[in-house]
Amino acid sequence: MSKNQRCFHIIEILIAVVVIGLLGFVVWRFVLSSNKDSQNDNSASKASSVTWAWDGNSWQAQGGTAPTCDPKPEFKMPADTDKVTSVLYPGQQRSTGYKTHGGFLFANSKNEDIDVTIPIDSALIKASRYIEKGDVQYFMVFTLPCGYAYRFDHLRTLTPKFQAIMDKLPEPKVDDSRTTPIEPAIAVKAGEKVATGVGFKKELQNTSMDLGIYDLRQPNVASKNSAYASKHADEKEFAFYGVCFLDYFDSDTASKLNALPAADQAAGKTSDYCGWF
Repeated sequence: MSKNQRCFHIIEILIAVVVIGLLGFVVWRFVLSSNKDSQNDNSASKASSVTWAWDGNSWQAQGGTAPTCDPKPEFKMPADTDKVTSVLYPGQQRSTGYKTHGGFLFANSKNEDIDVTIPIDSALIKASRYIEKGDVQYFMVFTLPCGYAYRFDHLRTLTPKFQAIMDKLPEPKVDDSRTTPIEPAIAVKAGEKVATGVGFKKELQNTSMDLGIYDLRQPNVASKNSAYASKHADEKEFAFYGVCFLDYFDSDTASKLNALPAADQAAGKTSDYCGWF
């Protein structure tokens, strides 16, 4: 073999080594990236599977370590803001007792004119169906993996998915809204429709719904007041964790709702939660 031929073969070998090295590097990067994606997917899956439960004294994360919340997660308005005619404020004494939740009155709409949608990705953890004022009402509690909860009440007509879930609950009884755990919890997505009607119809025309939002990670400021803590010790599950839901909507929605009159004329806009946060 001539000197030129030997040089040519050496060059070929070097090129082959370089090509094989590059291919190996590409394969290694691909495997590394796939492993990271798999780890991220697993982490996201674990985070999304975290729910919260009341242990009789405080709320605790279930199913893993709770991810970190945004400083203040944004909730979408669950009903048409333009149809709301007045607002119930959370954390106030009303004629029917102390209420940790607020709500909305739709005085110019029929019961079946109001759609209710999921305000944020979450999971349904417990619910009840009961009879009030002659109508079957649906009450649901949802939690976010990072440590928030919200509740709907006075849902009247449900979408097929949620009706099927509620049909498995104990038979409705008059004024008995005790909840039943939903096991396993059912994941829901923001914008998903829950109901196509709200409120009471049989005894009186009352188109309304309740909404409460709760920060489960620590007791609220109101609960730090000894008089409040003593008075509402039996309602600790929600009373000690309630927040002003108006603060969790976008500024435009919050402004529109704040401009509306209070639905409860006696309690007005007084609130143990609104103004604290």
